[in-house]
Amino acid sequence: MALFLWDCLLCLLPSVLLFLLSLALHWPGVRCWTRLAVRAAGWRLWVIICLILELPLDRNTRPWTEEAGSPGTDSLSGSGQMSDEPKLICKPTALARYLLRHCGSLARPRLATWPRGDPHLQTLSSLLCGQHGDTLQFTRDHLLLRDGGIVALDWAVGTRLGETVGKKRWEGRKEHQSGGKALGCFNSTSPVLLLIPQSWGGMTPHLKALCHLAMRQGFYVVVFHPRGTAGCPMTTARLTEFGDPADLEQAVAYVHSRHPSSVLVAVSEGSGSGILLSYLGECGSSSYLTAAAAISPVLLGQLWFETAMPPIYRSGVLFHQKLQLSRYGGCFRAVLDVDRALSCSSLRDFEETLFCSSAQHQQKAPRPPISSLNSGSFSPQGLAPSVAWALGERASPAKDWESYWERNEPLRDADEVAVPVLCICSHDDPLLPPASTVPLPLFQSNPYFQLVLTERGGHCGFNLEGREESEGGRTGNEEVEEGNWSHIAVLEYFRVVVDFLKGEEKDGPAGGYSHAGQRSTNSSMAPPRRRRATMIRRPRTQVPEQSCVEAEEGNFSWKRSYTR
Repeated sequence: MALFLWDCLLCLLPSVLLFLLSLALHWPGVRCWTRLAVRAAGWRLWVIICLILELPLDRNTRPWTEEAGSPGTDSLSGSGQMSDEPKLICKPTALARYLLRHCGSLARPRLATWPRGDPHLQTLSSLLCGQHGDTLQFTRDHLLLRDGGIVALDWAVGTRLGETVGKKRWEGRKEHQSGGKALGCFNSTSPVLLLIPQSWGGMTPHLKALCHLAMRQGFYVVVFHPRGTAGCPMTTARLTEFGDPADLEQAVAYVHSRHPSSVLVAVSEGSGSGILLSYLGECGSSSYLTAAAAISPVLLGQLWFETAMPPIYRSGVLFHQKLQLSRYGGCFRAVLDVDRALSCSSLRDFEETLFCSSAQHQQKAPRPPISSLNSGSFSPQGLAPSVAWALGERASPAKDWESYWERNEPLRDADEVAVPVLCICSHDDPLLPPASTVPLPLFQSNPYFQLVLTERGGHCGFNLEGREESEGGRTGNEEVEEGNWSHIAVLEYFRVVVDFLKGEEKDGPAGGYSHAGQRSTNSSMAPPRRRRATMIRRPRTQVPEQSCVEAEEGNFSWKRSYTR
């Protein structure tokens, strides 16, 4: 009998323990300690995984907090102390003050903490997985370029759940934006949002999520795909250099021709900032864009290629680029050493092999690239004379690595930028060079550039905390907002900037902006010009007198004058 009782007790023991554990977890103290223990165990496991994968661990260092309070800098947190709130670094201007007053999403994000806030988990999730990838629907336009190449423009037409882009939905979403007003357009037409993917091409889940949110807020969304990426056909043996904005310039002109009365704004993702910033610098005040934003941008291209990237990210990027090159290997074997490019083990070697003559394979009888424009006499690179003239210095590959970056650095013409540009960066970005390399003097001296720095976010991550994470930090009256903070901030930034420019336009009709927020119809397309080798303008000496600063702000005009 005793043996039977012991057997029953042993059989019921697991159930009794589980019952007691469930009762204990209902006590706040036990539940808190259990959560901390699980997080501690998970953190130790994650440290081991990072060591195996050679991923740098986030040391929670904040090297920029001291600089955020320096002259020419505005901090949204309101203090120079270390804080999880973002820092807005920019020149004190009327636009900066307007942003501080009206762009609330920049000041109060609740970015996710570990594990959702881990930089590597955010980066991998933004590049590999997402919830809107299978629901978006696009229609594609193929745009024929001046040199015979083709780029693709994907227009978002809705989702499989029945959402479509239309004026009725746009008007119904006017109260969605913070402050109770929709994007402050100069007219009733919906704005157009141009998305620029990473330089290696393709639509990431991060970009699809931004596209989905923009559609819900009433934007016409179009995605720009450079030649040879995302299934775009290759008709010429010519790839797009990192900072060559010629193709984007023609694509922007085409989009403007389809929606001439709409406000046109652009967002780049990661390394896609190379062509966006180059376009803004080369076109200057002749740009059709009203405002632009860059999420996790590559501001110094040469430094980015020369900085060692964690092996898992470097291998993924190289695999994607080599896969695209091998698809058109037969077309490019006449002009470069494809086998050598496919054997490269670093981003710098791959880029140098593709675009620098010092690294390209020299063949005795190179064949001209396949192009409908290449007929008759050819230049040394196999291009028709008219095409070579249109391409200018890019008709021939760069002599070496240094000369390549003289014409491809994204900020080489930063002085010519004439539209507001928002750059969102994170301290813990694992794909970009160290945070201390960001050219802060540019943002402190140029009125058109604004830089927002966050402590967490990874590369194109910036996930907001979930409902469970925010239970202890919010009151019952506060609404818990989930999703991607950078997407919310960028779209609100466009609304605030357009409202600001609309207010500036009321001060006088002269200056260049038309009633629709775009450039005047009598201004012609600026011809392509030679790119300068200089990087960015040197910061001017700071004048301590406040009266001088106010005088400078008073003389500055936000109206564009189209002189080129």
